Amino acid sequence: MTSFLQYCVNFVSYLRLMTVADLIDIVILSFLIYKCIGIFQRTNAAKVARALLLIVIALWISYHFNLNAINFLLNKAVELGLLALVVIFQPEIRRFLERIGSNNVYSVSRLFRDELPVSEVEETINETVEAYAEMSKNRVGALMVFERETNLSNIISSGTPFQSTVTSELLKNIFYPNAPLHDGAVVVRKGKIVAAACMLPMSESMNLSKELGMRHRAGLGMSERSDAVVAIVSEETGAISAVVNGNLRRHLSPETLGRILRNELLSQEWVSPGKKHRTGLFRKGRGGQS
Repeated sequence: MTSFLQYCVNFVSYLRLMTVADLIDIVILSFLIYKCIGIFQRTNAAKVARALLLIVIALWISYHFNLNAINFLLNKAVELGLLALVVIFQPEIRRFLERIGSNNVYSVSRLFRDELPVSEVEETINETVEAYAEMSKNRVGALMVFERETNLSNIISSGTPFQSTVTSELLKNIFYPNAPLHDGAVVVRKGKIVAAACMLPMSESMNLSKELGMRHRAGLGMSERSDAVVAIVSEETGAISAVVNGNLRRHLSPETLGRILRNELLSQEWVSPGKKHRTGLFRKGRGGQS
């Protein structure tokens, strides 16, 4: 009991010595650890993490019991291992840096962006769901990307420029087999189609099912590199899928797709009566569903 009280006293004394710089340091370190955990969850890194943990434990044991030869070899292994980790996790590190770079000054510039009325976003979702229901029935492949916080200008520039409201008939015409813009993705920004036939980055995950075609791999790749919401129709099976934050949901009904899009593209916040409602089109999603 005495040792526990002494521990509490020491802990309180440490807290009193903390400065604002220490708190900032802790917050930044916590954020980096959180991001690393996210990378570990989405890849095979869990096995690597266990191996690293075993090496750290072995290092501690060798140091504690003065096993100098083993300690020397393990230290050298750690030095080389750090370089190896950078090589192994190069794709994940690149995606992380891409997402940071793409979000640039959103937190400041969001105050100056025009926000869409909820009715316009609802109409965009309804038209999308209607088109997807029919394309799913007829097994017409489709791939749509809804931009949120992460700027997708580089993806938009890879396709054919567009400036149109989202309508069911237009989507069915774009994705009609052998149509000029059939291949590639449609990108929606602020409730408008801004480009079609866009090229998306492919997912580099090694855990993907062999059943997944190019559209699903491209949708996952886009979601891994941004916070965009991706909706897919499989040309082979007609199955509807949605991808959010790197999480893929397959074999959805049109109604379920509509619920996911409303969840991710609409917020529950309201502006004062008579003004436009806030929408989630540029807001980070509440997490994908697997």
